[in-house]
Amino acid sequence: MVSIIMQDKEAVPEINDRERRILTVTCFGHFMSHFNMLVFPAVLLPLTGRLNMDMADVLGLSFWMYLLFGLTALPWGMAADRWGAAPLLMLFHLGAGLSGLCAAFWIDSPSGFALSLAAIGFFSGIYHPAGLGWISKEIERVSLGMAYNGMFGNLGLAAAPLLAGILNWLWGPQAVYLTLGGLNFVGVALMFLCPKSDPHFSTQAKSGDGNESIRSFVILLIIMMLGGIVYRGATVTLPAYFEIRNQEIFQWLSSLGSASLSKNVVATSVTSVIYVMGMLGQYAGGHIAERFELKRSYLVFHCITIPAAFLMAFATDLPLVALAMIYFFFLLGMQPIENTLVAKFTPKKFHSIAYGAKFILTFGIGSLAVKMVGAIKMSWGIELVFPSLALVSVLLVGGIVLMIFKTPRLNS
Repeated sequence: MVSIIMQDKEAVPEINDRERRILTVTCFGHFMSHFNMLVFPAVLLPLTGRLNMDMADVLGLSFWMYLLFGLTALPWGMAADRWGAAPLLMLFHLGAGLSGLCAAFWIDSPSGFALSLAAIGFFSGIYHPAGLGWISKEIERVSLGMAYNGMFGNLGLAAAPLLAGILNWLWGPQAVYLTLGGLNFVGVALMFLCPKSDPHFSTQAKSGDGNESIRSFVILLIIMMLGGIVYRGATVTLPAYFEIRNQEIFQWLSSLGSASLSKNVVATSVTSVIYVMGMLGQYAGGHIAERFELKRSYLVFHCITIPAAFLMAFATDLPLVALAMIYFFFLLGMQPIENTLVAKFTPKKFHSIAYGAKFILTFGIGSLAVKMVGAIKMSWGIELVFPSLALVSVLLVGGIVLMIFKTPRLNS
C-alpha cells in the first residue's frame, strides 16, 4: 500500500528561531483550546451533586459552549485573515482566561455558569482558524509544523480529564476553572514573546490559486466532513467500548490487588494510551507529508483505518487494544497531511478562512456522529459502531481517489 505514495520531496531547511517561537505559542494555544473544552466532562458528576441537578440538566449547561466552539470558526477565520493571527490568539487566551474565572466565581449559579461556559467556547473557537492559518502562512515546513501542533492538541485531550480529576478530588470543581483561567493567562504571557506576523511572508504565492484549486478544496471539504463524522464517532465510543470488551484486562489488573479499581478507570486509562499513539501518528504523518506526495499519503493513511475498524468488531482485550492503536495512529496521523492539503489548495491570504470552513464542517456536521452512534447502539449493539464508521471511511476514500484523479498534482 505504501508503495503508491509517489516520489520523495526535496530536502527542506531547518526550523529557524522565528518559526520556533511561532510554534511555541501555537502549540500551547492548541493544547489550551482542547483543554478548555474537555475539563467539563471530568467535573460533570461532581457538579450534579453540587448544583443538586440531574446529569442531563447539568450536561445541558455546556450546550452553547460546544456549539459556539464550532460555529464561530469561520467568522474568527475571516477576522484572522484581516487583522492577523497574533492579536486574535491574544484575544483567545484573554477571553477564555477571564471566562474561566467567571465560571469559577459562578460555579453555584446554573445560569451564570452556563453563560461563562458559552464564553469559553466562543473565545476558544478562535484557535483553529487563527493558529493553523498562522502556521500555514509563516512556517516553511508546514507539514512538520502541523504535526507538532496536532500532537499538542492531542496532549490537551489527554491532560484535561486527568488534571481536572485530580484538582476536583483535592479542592472541588471551582479549583478546576480557576486553574483553567490561570493556564489561559499563561498563554497571554507567551503572546508577548512571539514575533509579529510577517506580511511579506504571508502573501508569498506558494498556495493554490484559480478554478482548479477551488474545485480541489470543495472536494476536500466533503472528505473532511466525512472524516469529522468518523473522528467524532470513534472518540465518543472508544472508552465505553473498552469498558465492555476488555473484561480480561480488568480482571487481570484486579487480581494484582487493586480491589477498588473500576472498569471505567481502566477503560479511560487505556484510552489515554491510545491517544498517545495518535500523537506519534501525527508526528509520523508530518514527516511523511514532507517526503511524499500529499494526496496519495492521505489515501494510504485513511485506507489503513478501514480493516482495523472492521476487525475491532470481533476483537477483545489485548488484540482490541492493538487494533485500536493501529486505527488511531492513522486516523489521527493523517491530520498534518490534511491540514497541509488545505494550505496547498487555498491562497495564503485566505488560509484562516479555509481552516474556519474546515472546522465548521468537522466540528459541526461531525457532531451528528453522536446521534448516529446512539442509533447504532440501540438497533444493533455497540459492536457494529466501528464497522459502520469503516463504511463511512470507504466513502471518504472514494472521495480521495476522486480528488487524486480530478485535481492537478501538487508541487513540493
